Amino acid sequence: MLTTLDNTMKENIVHALEKARQTNQSVIVSTVREVDAINPLHFYATAEKLNIGERFFWSSPSEHFTLVGVGNELILENEDNDERFQKIESQWREYPKRLIAAKHEIGTGPLLFGGFSFDPIKEKDLLWETFSEAKFVLPTKMLTVRQNKTYLTINKLITPFDDSGTCLQHFESSNENIEKYKYNLDCEKGNEFASIELKTAEWVEAVQQATDDIKANQLDKVVLAREVHLEFSETINPYHVIGRLQTEQPTSFIFCFENGPKQFIGATPERLVKKQENQVLSTCLAGSINRGSNKQEDEMLGNKLLHDEKNLLEHHIVVKMIREALEYCCNDLNVPTNPILLKTKNIQHLYTPVRGLAKDGYSLLDMVAKLHPTPALGGYPKQKAVEKIRELEPMHRGWYAAPIGWFDHEDNGEFVVAIRSGLIEDNKAALFAGCGIVSESDPETEYLETKMKLKPMMSALGGKEYEGC
Repeated sequence: MLTTLDNTMKENIVHALEKARQTNQSVIVSTVREVDAINPLHFYATAEKLNIGERFFWSSPSEHFTLVGVGNELILENEDNDERFQKIESQWREYPKRLIAAKHEIGTGPLLFGGFSFDPIKEKDLLWETFSEAKFVLPTKMLTVRQNKTYLTINKLITPFDDSGTCLQHFESSNENIEKYKYNLDCEKGNEFASIELKTAEWVEAVQQATDDIKANQLDKVVLAREVHLEFSETINPYHVIGRLQTEQPTSFIFCFENGPKQFIGATPERLVKKQENQVLSTCLAGSINRGSNKQEDEMLGNKLLHDEKNLLEHHIVVKMIREALEYCCNDLNVPTNPILLKTKNIQHLYTPVRGLAKDGYSLLDMVAKLHPTPALGGYPKQKAVEKIRELEPMHRGWYAAPIGWFDHEDNGEFVVAIRSGLIEDNKAALFAGCGIVSESDPETEYLETKMKLKPMMSALGGKEYEGC
């Protein structure tokens, strides 16, 4: 069943086509309508055959906000080492945009979703070779769930060479009754796997070397990550992975970016920065300890973390850097004196929110560029830490520990740090975890911390030893 476009929408589409021809420049047209409620994961899953390699999924904790995009109407990529943030933004600004909506909600209409690599200078390995240093997509269709209301956005890049009939058909055919989006999301039981820890000995040596360098006052902190590869007996079902992450990690952001046959997926507790109009929010998340087996033990461990000198130092470094970065872009910063606890299923962290008002002339991507990488994922001082990671870390991070998120045509949006994440393809998965190294760090303790940080993705992938969905 097709929904016929009304005359106002037709007129807008025809006017956009005329403008494209007059200016010889493509125009983005977006229509938005409220629709009946639908499970976003159903919407994502049922688009598999039509949009192979061209989907994304995003959900925010406690805010009842989910985005699902299918089809790539427009792709913006950049391989520039120094100005990839600015160039993605300038490319986006080049396109005139026409929004057709009775009521515009943030998270609907013309919107880009994507991410950046952690370090564009370090040479890529085969695992990440198909991922650009920066890649963002404008979806052909997008489902938005916001405050218990559901919206369908249809985007079209209208070029000077399009005809009106084709453009109108694009919107009419895309406005199908979406009740057909049904998918069996029942959780299957364990999928057996074999795991390979890559270069563990080299990583332990790197931690020791980094600790020695910090004691020699070369830098204050550096984060070193390692990777684990898993091979399952059956193909990994990404919808079950996303579903488990939503159930098991309710305090985390859930993301999935499909890039051809690979999907970069994770559940991160770490917001990098959110901007809504001129309101800015960043969060400092550094210092961690495991959860207790009961309420008393959990509170004891949390209290221990709140008074642990090593973790408080690590957290203080992150707060200091984020304050300095946002002072450059924001007014009226509010930074609490002491951290509180943020508890996820497997881990509890030291947490400090930082709020401010965006200064005139500073965009969301300006803030992302200023903040990345935070000391929680890079180290401090920033440049020395990144150089130390290049020197010591026995892996290529790709998009791990880098910014991933969305922003719209009015510069609203949100980015997180892509940790607690993995890259999946067919029956294989590569998982990543890192630790903040300071002068008091012990290699064995840090290794055990990475094992703890791998648990969310291990559980979501459904290996037999992690059954329980």
